[in-house]
Amino acid sequence: MTQPSDVDEAAVTEDSSVPGDSEDPNADRQYHLEVTGDDVADSVLLPGNPERIGTITELWDDATAVASHREYRTSTGHYDGTPISVTSTGIGGPSAAIALEELARVGCETFIRVGSCGAIQPEVDVGDLVITSGAVRQEGTSKEYIGSDYPAVADHEVVSALVAAAERLGYDYHVGLSMSADSFYAGQGRPGFDGYEAPGSDELVETLRNANVTNIEMEAATILTLASIYDLRAGAVCAVYANRQTGEFRTEGDTRAAETASLAVALLARMDERKRAAGVTQWHAGLSLD
Repeated sequence: MTQPSDVDEAAVTEDSSVPGDSEDPNADRQYHLEVTGDDVADSVLLPGNPERIGTITELWDDATAVASHREYRTSTGHYDGTPISVTSTGIGGPSAAIALEELARVGCETFIRVGSCGAIQPEVDVGDLVITSGAVRQEGTSKEYIGSDYPAVADHEVVSALVAAAERLGYDYHVGLSMSADSFYAGQGRPGFDGYEAPGSDELVETLRNANVTNIEMEAATILTLASIYDLRAGAVCAVYANRQTGEFRTEGDTRAAETASLAVALLARMDERKRAAGVTQWHAGLSLD
C-alpha cells in the first residue's frame, strides 16, 4: 500500500487530471461568459433577459455575436461610431455579479444595466424610464462583498449621460432611488404560491414609497456596489412595466431603455474626450458635450 510519504508531490502538481481549483478565474477566456478582452468594448450594457440582446443591437450601427453560454450572451459593435458591447446577466444579483466580475477582468470599465422594473410612485407611468441614482441593497449578493452600510451609488457621469440621452431622445424619464430585491414574489411584496405572504410583505411597498423610492428591480444594487468597490463606472436605466400603486401592467419601453443606454455610452465617450482636452479627471456641467 502506498504511503503518503511515497507520493511524488511534483508529479501530482503537474498532472493535469488533478482538479485543483476546478477553474482559473484569471484565465484570459472567462469561465462563465466565455469572452476575452478582444471580444468586448470598454463599455457594456447589461440587460437581464438574453432575448433583449436583439432589441439593443438592432439600434446599433453594427453588431457581432461573440459568445453565448448559459444565460450569458454577448455581442459587440458600434453605436454612433462608438465601440459598445452588451452582455445579458440573467435574473438577480448572483448572475449579475458574475457578469460584472468577468467583464472587469478582461478590461471593461463602464457598465449600464438596461432592464425593466415596477414603479411604486403614482406619477411614474408604464412605459416611462427610471434612471437609478442609487439603490436600496435589499438583495444579498452585494453583502458578500461589503457590509450593508456601504452605499450602492450610481456614477454621476453615467447618470448625467443617461439623463442627457433621454432628453435628446424625448423620452419620459425619472431619476430616483431603486430597491433591488432577491425575489420577484415575496421580496417585492407579492403573494407567493397559494397566497403565502412573507412577514412584512404587506407593508413593504408602502414603506419604500414613503421613503421616496421610485422603483423595484433585482440587479442595480449589486452592479452599483461592485462597480464602486472596483472603481468602475456604472448606472442603470429601466423601462417601467408596472405601477404597483395604480395596478397598471404592460411590457412596454424596452426599446426606449435600450436606445437611451446606447446613446449614453456615446455621450460618455464624448465626456471622456472633454476631460482629456481640459486636463481634468471628472466631467462636470461646465464641459460641453456638443
